[in-house]
Amino acid sequence: QLQASGGGSVQAGGSLRLSCVASGVTFNRYAVGWFRQAPGTEREFVSAIRGSRGGTWTNDSVKGRFTISRDNTKNTVYLQMNSLKPEDTAVYYCAGGEERKFILPSLGLARLYDSWGQGTQVTVSS
Repeated sequence: QLQASGGGSVQAGGSLRLSCVASGVTFNRYAVGWFRQAPGTEREFVSAIRGSRGGTWTNDSVKGRFTISRDNTKNTVYLQMNSLKPEDTAVYYCAGGEERKFILPSLGLARLYDSWGQGTQVTVSS
C-alpha cells in the first residue's frame, strides 16, 4: 500500500514536499513514481526513482524544479517541489512497482505500476 501526503496551497514560487510511504513491500527493491492529474486533463508523469538499482527519471516540464529522493529506512519517497507554478496545480499520486520491471525511461509508464496511493492536492496560486 502507498500513502501520499504533503499537498497544500501555495503561491507561485513557493515550495512543497510530498511524501509517499509504502508498506507491505520490500522497499529497497521497489520503484516509486509520481504522477499528477489536473481537472480535464490526462494523467501526467512527473518523476520516479528506482530502488537499490538506483536511478531517477523526470519529466522535462519539472526538471530543475522538482527533485525526487528516497529514504529506505523510512520506506518513503519524497518529491521536493520548488519554484512552483500555477500550471503545477493538480492532484498528485504516487505509484509503485518492483524495480526489476523498469529500465529508466519506462519509469514514466503508468501501466507498469502495480499499486497506487490516494492523491494529494497541490494548488498553486498566481
